[in-house]
Amino acid sequence: MEYHEAMSRLRFALLDASHGDENTPRNFRRELPGDLVEYDVTDGDLPPSDADHDAVVVTGSRSSVYWDEPWIGPLGDRVAAAVTADVPVLGVCYGHQVLADVLGGTVADMGEYELGYREVHQVIADPLFDGVPDPALVFETHSDVVTELPPGATLLAENEVGIQAFRQGTAWGVQFHPEYDLETARAVTRRKDLPDARIESVLAGVTPAAADRAAAAKTIFANFAAQARLGRAEGVADD
Repeated sequence: MEYHEAMSRLRFALLDASHGDENTPRNFRRELPGDLVEYDVTDGDLPPSDADHDAVVVTGSRSSVYWDEPWIGPLGDRVAAAVTADVPVLGVCYGHQVLADVLGGTVADMGEYELGYREVHQVIADPLFDGVPDPALVFETHSDVVTELPPGATLLAENEVGIQAFRQGTAWGVQFHPEYDLETARAVTRRKDLPDARIESVLAGVTPAAADRAAAAKTIFANFAAQARLGRAEGVADD
């Protein structure tokens, strides 16, 4: 039984672009239902080309995909390779923007921050959002935005700021942070270089009640895992 359970657990490659933010791996370890192999991509640590992962998750970051940093290009190449190989990929915030960029979409600075708990609305049904309320309350923290979807991608969710989720094949991107807990939401808000009045206004909405409501969006991780498990089963059937 123990051997069967070990073999049945999914293996996620967590491509951590958070520049060492301790909340990032903690949150994803809690939410992803499987074993995580963690890579500090900002330090040039990437999965080997022959790595055997069931799925790939790309985290948020304080960087922008269009910055000239030495780790950004190799990360994009590795993500693109995973997509080409039909390995399920989930990009969160910065990861969402990486996916859009490498698949041929566009990412730009929107000139302001979307910060705090905000509602997003589903545009079309997709397995990633099965069981997620519509609208869903989610935590947002970004100043870049996907301005144009990659060719062939499907818009899944949006709000007044713009694109909040998309899919292309076995790759999904979400602009928001379904993995955040209350502690992370507060910590991220406090360290933003924004006027005190804006920070206090956002913090006023970062409440246990809001975090409880936003927790419904965490279903995204179970749904993504289900797609990864389906992909693994199909791969075994093809062998």
